Amino acid sequence: TEMATVPLGFDINAPRWDQSTFVGRLKHFFNITDPRTVLVPDEELDRAKALVEGCRAGLVPPGSSREQLLYAKKLYDSAFHPDSGEKMNFIGRMSFQVPAGMAITGCMLQFYRTVPAVVFWQWVNQSFNAIVNYTNRNAASPISLRQIGVAYVTATGTALATAVGLNLYTKRAPPLVARWVPFAAVAAANCVNIPMMRQQEIINGVTVTDDDNNELGHSRPCRLSCGGDPDLFFLHIVILPIIMERLEKFPFMQRIRVLHGPLQALLSGGFLLFMVPAACALFPQRCSLALADLEPELRDSIVAKHGDKVPYVYFNKGL
Repeated sequence: TEMATVPLGFDINAPRWDQSTFVGRLKHFFNITDPRTVLVPDEELDRAKALVEGCRAGLVPPGSSREQLLYAKKLYDSAFHPDSGEKMNFIGRMSFQVPAGMAITGCMLQFYRTVPAVVFWQWVNQSFNAIVNYTNRNAASPISLRQIGVAYVTATGTALATAVGLNLYTKRAPPLVARWVPFAAVAAANCVNIPMMRQQEIINGVTVTDDDNNELGHSRPCRLSCGGDPDLFFLHIVILPIIMERLEKFPFMQRIRVLHGPLQALLSGGFLLFMVPAACALFPQRCSLALADLEPELRDSIVAKHGDKVPYVYFNKGL
């Protein structure tokens, strides 16, 4: 088949929106977490990958518009791993975060009264987290299957111990306090899960580069200075129980008890649709740190090699 050259001035790898501003990053993450891309069939994803790779090589099918190329890039970013280029399983894709989070959160918040239900839904949530972490593992700081397994077991154990303990403890507490048990369990599990999943970066530091992406070494302060996004993802687990507690006092809500679960799932989906992109957009993907803030040995080695030409170092904050 005949191929044409890429439209003049078009760079498929350049972000569509300005990544130095929060609004630009928010638009970018709304684009790549779009839940509709989960429904795109594999053949179309493969065509999008071929189009993106062709565009990188400077050749595209004749008549390819800028919009077509940008949509292909959106599909490629949503389904293929940025380091390996392999197609990710759909459960671990960022675009599946909203539908999966909506269903799991709705169930965690609805079925909080009995211990077996609490145990089951906390286990489902931690299993989902493990799949997401494995799917989005960083090639620069690879995580072994054993590390993922240990993190999964300890996070699940922490979540279950917290949930079951608090569930028994809050039997006599006000109803709203009991509704917050799932949030406490998820927060406790994350306190264990995140450091364990990121242990390679915490122990060895993250790769730092200069402005032109030339590797300069590994730094531990970098990991802490932009250490992931705050748990905005889980803010809705605090807010939703308050909303449901108020709503359930209305007579019409008491008549439609069977719809409480689906309603919580829908409300959760509405929150997540905005919170997942907002949490990802809080910090730039590429963080910077002043040379003076690095550990002395790395700072000295950079100064010895480059003099005063590298005032700042850069690193990828990860997922």
